[in-house]
Amino acid sequence: MIIDTHSHIYLPEFDADRNAMLVRAENEAIGPILMPAVDSETHFAMLKTEVDFPEKCLSMMGLHPCSVKEEYKQELKIAEERLEKRKFVAVGETGLDFYWDKTFTKEQYEAFQTQIGWAMHYKIPIVIHSRNSIDECISTIRENQQGNLKGVFHCFSGDEQQAKAIIDLGFYLGIGGVVTFKNSGLDKVMADIDMKSVVLETDAPYLAPVPFRGKRNECGYLKYVVEKLAQIKNVTKEEIANITTKNAKELFNI
Repeated sequence: MIIDTHSHIYLPEFDADRNAMLVRAENEAIGPILMPAVDSETHFAMLKTEVDFPEKCLSMMGLHPCSVKEEYKQELKIAEERLEKRKFVAVGETGLDFYWDKTFTKEQYEAFQTQIGWAMHYKIPIVIHSRNSIDECISTIRENQQGNLKGVFHCFSGDEQQAKAIIDLGFYLGIGGVVTFKNSGLDKVMADIDMKSVVLETDAPYLAPVPFRGKRNECGYLKYVVEKLAQIKNVTKEEIANITTKNAKELFNI
């Protein structure tokens, strides 16, 4: 079994073949699949997918940094109300994104801090988005880490120093299709990283691995990430699958 710890399979990109895609994933021994929240516009679709595929798809709850706009406090309130009503596997995805737009930088920090508080209150992991903001996210977690905060830096694509800083904080690296990209450099970073600090993810429908780069990603493609990591670490695919599954089960309590 291989756990996909980050997949947006509730998005419209899968509306035409979601069921078939999940069958393909099951045939590749993928499951369960953890679904990160984005904002109130997609909460219903995510939660419906969880109901339609019980035990196969598990939801998180939070506010994506790219959705932090003028109404971010209302968005946070909506997410918090959902967290109060039921159990979720994690808070997220949250974090910082300084790639597209820095208009709401201050608000992103505030939203991130609020969601860190949720994770500590509910004693569940936090899933961090850190595009063009890895160091800033590391600093924020370091300021809040009192020994009881846990989680994953989703879609990690940083350098070895950043990877070790994240691991030293007791967090995991979420590794997906980027590790298969020829010029990403992530393969060299992963060569020196202990797999005890790694969980696997697709971020579907985004960031499809080679040989599907540029196309829609899906959960079954996680096998290409496993193959690449096995090649990098010079171990079997089964070893990669076993240790990352163990890590995900422990982190997300599943």
